[in-house]
Amino acid sequence: MLKLAMIGCNHRTADIAVRERLAFSPEQCKETLQKWSEAQTCEAVLLATCNRTELYVASENGTIIDDVAVGQFLCGEKNVAPETVRESLITLHDDEAVSHLFHVAGSLDSMVLGEPQILSQVKTAYQMANEIGTAGTVLHGLFQASLKVAKRIVGETEIHQRRTSIPSVAVADFAMQIFERLDDKKTLALGAGEMADETLRYLTDQGAKSILVINRSPDRAEKLAKQWHGRADVWENRFARLAEVDLVVSTTGATEPIVRLDDYLAIESRRQGRPLFVLDLAVPRDFDSAIGARENVFLYSVDDLKETCERNQQSRNRELPKAEKIIRQERCKFWRDMRSRETGSIIRRLREDWKSRKEAELTRLFHKLPNISEADQREVRYAFDRLINKLLHPPLESLRDEADQSHHSVTYLLQDAISRLFRLKD
Repeated sequence: MLKLAMIGCNHRTADIAVRERLAFSPEQCKETLQKWSEAQTCEAVLLATCNRTELYVASENGTIIDDVAVGQFLCGEKNVAPETVRESLITLHDDEAVSHLFHVAGSLDSMVLGEPQILSQVKTAYQMANEIGTAGTVLHGLFQASLKVAKRIVGETEIHQRRTSIPSVAVADFAMQIFERLDDKKTLALGAGEMADETLRYLTDQGAKSILVINRSPDRAEKLAKQWHGRADVWENRFARLAEVDLVVSTTGATEPIVRLDDYLAIESRRQGRPLFVLDLAVPRDFDSAIGARENVFLYSVDDLKETCERNQQSRNRELPKAEKIIRQERCKFWRDMRSRETGSIIRRLREDWKSRKEAELTRLFHKLPNISEADQREVRYAFDRLINKLLHPPLESLRDEADQSHHSVTYLLQDAISRLFRLKD
């Protein structure tokens, strides 16, 4: 009997302090799955992102999945005492686990509805388990189905067509309206916090390559620049660099503008009329609003973006029923496929068992009737085959019907009953 479970935590169940303690780097994921393969018989896929650590485990042969032991294994890999995070860990079984993964892959369980990065993270987790060998038949089927869910949600709804975070809207709905392409544009990030990091991620996704980071802390500027394959500069050079770039992302925590109108006027002529796109995502604002009135300057603040974010969020929410319908359809199909696979195994074992008994009985019969002709032997064999097929037909039809229509637990009960009734061996 097939068993499925998911043990872990995410942004809905655990605060960031807990998620940090249970965070796995890609290398740690690989090491953890290798240890699992050496000590466990169940299948496993470890999905680890900044917002979730979820271990999916499965058993096809009826092996009981010990939730407590799995949780202890997960915690042990991070040297975390299980009792200190017990309230943040969740366990989902069978249909709930399937539904959860489908919501995750479809980006319906993300902090930001429709956030696109999660799908690649699900793919990476699945591919890693494949390479190490911890993903077997069940999890192959489950994760392949989750990728299909995500593809359908992208193709059949508008959830992924509307950005809802400030950085994503800033890039997709504003920057890309000014510039046809970003690969030949110079980008300046003023500030090196999370907002700058996220905005640079969206910009690089759109092709941005030349990135310069300036921050009051040189070390933080160097770190962020290195992450996005750019370079860093010192705070005092911000005005000089402003004269050279095409796009600015400003996210500092300054209490007053870091670029005043006079500062911009001093370097304006050096820009030679080239368009300047400024995403001022700081609160309070980093750029004097009067700069936005200058020719060829496109200056947007958080307030300019919020309306678009809210409008896009409402549009996404209207698409949720379509996405949920897709998940229900694919969840039913997944269980139907799994049931059909197990039903096929039962049917083969039952046929093989009866065929073996038939052959033994025919051998005994023909031994007692040594003078029976070959024609009569064929007739007797034909009669045995017809009788066996008629006897097998009702239980096999019941198995097929239940696999197509019933809940998986009903089908498993029937499979178990037939296996016990006919004493079928695995």
